[in-house]
Amino acid sequence: MAAQNKQEDDVVKQEMAYYKKYREILPTLPVAKGWFTEHLVQYQGFWLSQNLALKSALWIQQEFKVQPTDIFLASFPKTGTTWLKSLIFATINRTRFDFSTHPLHTSGPHDCFPFLDGYVHQSHETISDLDALPPPRLLSTHFSFDLLPDSMITSGSKFVYICRDPKDVLVSNWFFLSKMRPKEMGPLSLQEAFELFCQGISHFGPYWDHVLGYWKWSLENPEKILFLKYEELKKEPLVVVKRLAEFLGQPFSLEEESKGVVEQIIRLCSFESLSNLEVNKTEIFKYKDDMILDSNSFFRKGESGDWKNHLTDGMAEHLDKITLGKLSGSGLTFGCN
Repeated sequence: MAAQNKQEDDVVKQEMAYYKKYREILPTLPVAKGWFTEHLVQYQGFWLSQNLALKSALWIQQEFKVQPTDIFLASFPKTGTTWLKSLIFATINRTRFDFSTHPLHTSGPHDCFPFLDGYVHQSHETISDLDALPPPRLLSTHFSFDLLPDSMITSGSKFVYICRDPKDVLVSNWFFLSKMRPKEMGPLSLQEAFELFCQGISHFGPYWDHVLGYWKWSLENPEKILFLKYEELKKEPLVVVKRLAEFLGQPFSLEEESKGVVEQIIRLCSFESLSNLEVNKTEIFKYKDDMILDSNSFFRKGESGDWKNHLTDGMAEHLDKITLGKLSGSGLTFGCN
């Protein structure tokens, strides 16, 4: 029965406009080496896995129905997505759940705050259920600003974006994607990952273009998108979480602050707390039928500056030079020398 349902889902999807476009454009796209897939394809200036991300991008552009109350978390992979998902979920729902029996104790952050990018790979019924989720829907995406449909940009929905020092992004992606890389492909060396990253060839990259797209949008529409840095969140979580709540239209009251609600949310969502929960140590995360990850894969170190333990001085200097050049004149910095 399950196999029959999957076949029926596949037939339905293949009749949809996004899938027809996928078949039409795939042979025409530039190709480069993938990190955990054999190839990446370049679509509208960004490198995507052809079977996963490209299909998702086309589905979002052509089929996804945005709602004005939606809250989107946009991010490049391994920039603090898991942490920020839990903080937003806990902040938005702080009057619904008691901290002692909070859903984050028994469900992973990616279950509480699902990837919009992954819906196209689910059953047709699950996709239909997306429209019925109670507002505000919390949805995350790794796609760049340039790949978003106009409906998402012009609707009343809000975006939160988080970025991180490119050196840490490179190292964290290399560790994470190495776990996803099939054994028959052999390991991807850090040197090779470094060279690809510097060329802009990474899943959802180039990284600098990804960051700049949302950065420029935040300068033009600060009421629409809150732009955050991972390093600032690490340094001053209390300040950032209060900014987050205010931006999302749910500022903390003086009573909540006096009762330590902000601190409770920060403790609940801390790396130490989340990484030690049974659900995040032993459960699995299913992105699609043939892509299942251990939930603990999303929790490595949760630190800033771990790149110093892996990159040579020459690698770091080269990345900093690229970053300074790419961000020149934008007003955005990552603390490069």
